[in-house]
Amino acid sequence: MTDPLTIVARPFAYQLPPGQAALVIIDMQRDFIEPGGFGASLGNDVSRLEAAVGPTRVLLDAWRARGWPVVHTRECHLADLSDLPPAKRDRGSPALRIGDPGPMGRLLVRGEPGSQIVPSLAPVSGEVVIDKPGKGAFYATPLQGELQRLGVTHLVFAGVTTEVCVQTTMREANDRGYECLIVEEATASYFPEFKAQAIAMIVAQGGIVGWAAGLDAVMESLR
Repeated sequence: MTDPLTIVARPFAYQLPPGQAALVIIDMQRDFIEPGGFGASLGNDVSRLEAAVGPTRVLLDAWRARGWPVVHTRECHLADLSDLPPAKRDRGSPALRIGDPGPMGRLLVRGEPGSQIVPSLAPVSGEVVIDKPGKGAFYATPLQGELQRLGVTHLVFAGVTTEVCVQTTMREANDRGYECLIVEEATASYFPEFKAQAIAMIVAQGGIVGWAAGLDAVMESLR
């Protein structure tokens, strides 16, 4: 067995076992990152999420170069919205609701242009793609089975938004025994203060949910 790589992280060093650590890229979709999508319909400044795209691509290239497991998630619903609870669709007063037609097709509906991952991070053959109806990637999806099939024990997280789908999935993963690391530059929120608060929650109390590390620290370890 290959010795684990040591990554300088908070609250203490993270041990990454080569080949057993999947890169999990959460919801880097056009509907959240580009104008005219679901994120914009909620009144958000979607440009704030663009900062995470480049760092995520650096991680993605590194994982692909090593042949390590990669998982992409997409928050989206069936065309008939049968997996969309009214409590989710009807909340608040957005300009458009999930399932409504927008500039990139019906918002957060599987197969529509807006539900697709941004082109620079698009999945390639052999990478796992999980369509999820909720915030967490384990709820009502085959993710657990896919990770077991791949022999994964550790998860390195990128994606959006930090305090919602990323943090929810990290908490789900922690409950299932996975050792989780979030890469700080590779995640973003419409509210920068929420990103900082979410990461603080993750690493609190000795890493109660997981670890956090900078992109440079991860890449230095990989080198």
